[in-house]
Amino acid sequence: MRIIFRYLTRQVVVSMLAVTGVLLLVFMSGRFIKYLADAAAGKLAGEVLFMIMAYRFPGFLELILPLGLFIGILLAYGRMYLESEMTVLFACGVSDRQVLMQTMVTSLVVMVVVGAMSLYLSPWGMQKVQDIINEQRKATEFEMLSPGRFQSLSSGSRVTYTEALSDDKQQLIGVFIAEFSDDGSGLNLITAEAGSQFVDEDTGSRFLVLEDGQRFQGAPGRLDYTVTTFDAYGLKVTGPESVREKSDEEAIPTLELMDSDDPELRALFHWRISLPLIVPIVTLLAVRLSRVNPRQGRFFHLLPAMMIYIVYLGLLIVARDALANGKVPEWLGLTWVHVLFLGMGLWLQFGPDWLRRRRLEKEGGVHA
Repeated sequence: MRIIFRYLTRQVVVSMLAVTGVLLLVFMSGRFIKYLADAAAGKLAGEVLFMIMAYRFPGFLELILPLGLFIGILLAYGRMYLESEMTVLFACGVSDRQVLMQTMVTSLVVMVVVGAMSLYLSPWGMQKVQDIINEQRKATEFEMLSPGRFQSLSSGSRVTYTEALSDDKQQLIGVFIAEFSDDGSGLNLITAEAGSQFVDEDTGSRFLVLEDGQRFQGAPGRLDYTVTTFDAYGLKVTGPESVREKSDEEAIPTLELMDSDDPELRALFHWRISLPLIVPIVTLLAVRLSRVNPRQGRFFHLLPAMMIYIVYLGLLIVARDALANGKVPEWLGLTWVHVLFLGMGLWLQFGPDWLRRRRLEKEGGVHA
């Protein structure tokens, strides 16, 4: 019997990991493309992208792992029903309840992992991501430059281009800068052969020192431009003091959410608790929904099962919004959604057998 249960666990875990891996690849690729676009626009440095994705990993996993387990059970047990392996197990004395209990043991392990992600690791990772983004927003224009790309800096008032950048980001080669004059007199165009960063030790101000170039100043559409040739020209670059940090409620630790009186934060607290509770309930649903007739095909049961999961998750989102808006009392929270689908799972698992026994009892009473 122990060998059979190990086999069932292995089938579920392998399917779950395969599905979770595919879903992680899809969702993380979409998020990575967004961060990559920010890096291309000069909002993020390229070297921090993989660090951000690593810190976001728990946030992705807490949502994808329950779905991966749900689909993994459907695929693993569905294949076993299709190939009559379940029929053989039942004929050898393995009951439906034993299969359910063994699957529940696996789901409890997944539940602990999801709970750790939801309550602790995901907020910690989001805080790290927020720290990195705030640090990137504090970075100077010089530090955010990418070679071969026009970048809008200084809140859009300056466009900078450099042909090449040294590995230590201390030297620029082939520089072009376009900016509006502070006094509103027109546009300044600056070209230079090279540039470097200079920091004033007394004030801490940072300057971009350009070498061997020209400065064109004037109003667009007019011909009276002022042309200045220079050996060295200094431009002050934006420093950290002009940037205000941003915060994200997803990065707030769970313990702080527990002590908060803000309805939105309390709704977030209930949401974090709900994520691990999803796991045993969808396991209960999946074990019953995985039963498939060999004539129906392997994937016949996937569509209705996925619709149930989507409705489950959708109702949780609706309940969270209602709780945040004060339309649902906090003592009820998101519990009613879990109770609804727990009842559905229990009915699917035990309801048909109960009805069959009731029918047999009635038939026996009639014949008696």
